[in-house]
Amino acid sequence: MRSISALLACAFLLAASAASADSRIFIVENQADGYGVDQCLAKGERCGAHAALSYCQSRDFAQATSYRRVDPEEITGSVPKSGGNCSRGGCDEYVAITCQR
Repeated sequence: MRSISALLACAFLLAASAASADSRIFIVENQADGYGVDQCLAKGERCGAHAALSYCQSRDFAQATSYRRVDPEEITGSVPKSGGNCSRGGCDEYVAITCQR
């Protein structure tokens, strides 16, 4: 009987920890603002860690677990191809930020 109780308690703890590990990937446009944050995020460099963390915290997540540049081909059908109306160049550059609660 004791082993069944221990097994149930273990299963409950595993289910609770899985529920608290909520994560989401946000795809954001890589905007060159002159400060270089966009390049830090796109290249996955340490200097982008604070920007990624701030992005996640602004959406009620505790931490940013990763951030990197994403090719438009990786995004399924939701990103239009850049055309003649793309005046600033690099309009089809995106960054994926993975946030976790």
